[in-house]
Amino acid sequence: MHIFVDKETREYNGTQLSSLWALRTYNLQGDSIVTFRGPCRVELQNLVDIRDRLDQAPIFSPDMQHFIIEHFDTDLEKAVYRQRLLMAIIKDLIGTLTKAVLTRVGDDLYQGDRKLSVSIATVSPVSTLIHTGLNITTAGVPVPAVGLTDLGFDGERVWEFAQKVCYSYAGEVSSINLARCKVRGVD
Repeated sequence: MHIFVDKETREYNGTQLSSLWALRTYNLQGDSIVTFRGPCRVELQNLVDIRDRLDQAPIFSPDMQHFIIEHFDTDLEKAVYRQRLLMAIIKDLIGTLTKAVLTRVGDDLYQGDRKLSVSIATVSPVSTLIHTGLNITTAGVPVPAVGLTDLGFDGERVWEFAQKVCYSYAGEVSSINLARCKVRGVD
């Protein structure tokens, strides 16, 4: 699985959640996880979550750490499992690195009633895709929110954390693939 940490600021607007984005943007061919930092502004027409669209709930954050994952299979249920695995990894890493107590509710992370994350899994004609964004700062976020800076991450520590997330996720995917290859079938 390719891992790429892009330290250039990029706005996430929802259009990046499309097949072969990592190939077109970074020349990464195959399964990948990419992380970058920047604002998030997903208008209604770019929302993948139809419930959010029906609720007229565009997504905004002034500064997020974004993760975009692409796997070349088209099993949406498996993509949702992978999304939940990613969120569990993030929750565990934050707890280990900061002692912050977070709660995972489905594909969202909270500290108390303040939301840390946005996340969606979807399918394209050739792949499954996951986007997760973690608030870094929270000014102007339309819901009660917490950011990574509130949890003790700042400056280079955000990048170190993002890289750990990428390598932890890729390691889990590799471990799952190896686990499939060591057992015999039963009658």
